[in-house]
Amino acid sequence: MTDAALSPEKPEKHGAHGMHGTHGTHQASPETPYAAAPQGTWHELRRRPVFLLTGGCALLLLLLAAAPGLFAGWFGHGDPTVCELGHSAEGPAPGHPFGYDVQGCDLYANVIHGAGASLGVGLLATGLGLAVALVLGCLAGMAGRIVDSVIARITDVFLGFPFLLGAIVVLNSFTTRDVPTVAGVLALFGWPTMTRVVRASVRSVREADYVVMARSLGASQWFIVRRHVLPNALTPVLVLATITVGGVIVAEAALTFLGVGLQPPSISWGLQLAGAQNSFQTHPHLLIFPGLFLSFTVFVLITFGDTVRDALDPRGR
Repeated sequence: MTDAALSPEKPEKHGAHGMHGTHGTHQASPETPYAAAPQGTWHELRRRPVFLLTGGCALLLLLLAAAPGLFAGWFGHGDPTVCELGHSAEGPAPGHPFGYDVQGCDLYANVIHGAGASLGVGLLATGLGLAVALVLGCLAGMAGRIVDSVIARITDVFLGFPFLLGAIVVLNSFTTRDVPTVAGVLALFGWPTMTRVVRASVRSVREADYVVMARSLGASQWFIVRRHVLPNALTPVLVLATITVGGVIVAEAALTFLGVGLQPPSISWGLQLAGAQNSFQTHPHLLIFPGLFLSFTVFVLITFGDTVRDALDPRGR
């Protein structure tokens, strides 16, 4: 049996706002109002200046994290490991617009290179949490009541742990804390929320007409999940994941500031903020510049996610 035989050729118009399902008639539930993205979502987003602006900034930040050398050399030597103690904590100067840190290293180069670790933790932790959420959410939504109840109770257990407190307890057991370690711990406490979103999306799709038709035609459960369920469940959870990246970056900075996050020789905005806490009053530039980059990154990612969510939510159209 081919995919074409199991999927309707033409989407049907439905809903109070004229949404078009990508696989057939599907009324979005109140719990997941944008479970199925409208056909005109991309055109709707392109008409929103905030989406274009934040999307461009997000791409620039990703380029900054992937290739910091392209930007670090704009001023000074661009090497964050070249330090001169004679310039310790000096303020901005020609060729060094952000000044120097307490070790006499160029602060601009350090801030630029810090984007890699900070964004790396955010993206890796969110990606790991998203992978777990897709597996468990689909199982909970498609399997029987017993499997659903077991996954729900496990999710409740993890949700019962305060996010930062749980991360602090687990990270204290590691002697070496690098990007994969910190990201893995943050993902350990970050997957339950996304799992609930995936489960709600799956449950809203599984009784749709096109899913019932595919099931009646003898389609396997795997085919139904791959062809119909996942495409509709991905939309809301990807929006949530975009917003979650910003929250994870803040969490990494907070943990590092408290001394249980990343450790040298890693370079991150959290480490720079932690190193500046004792000299902020006398040398405020040590805290201001990495703090501005951190705040700007989180603002861009959260605003980008909010814009996409508003475009996909039929109640906001």
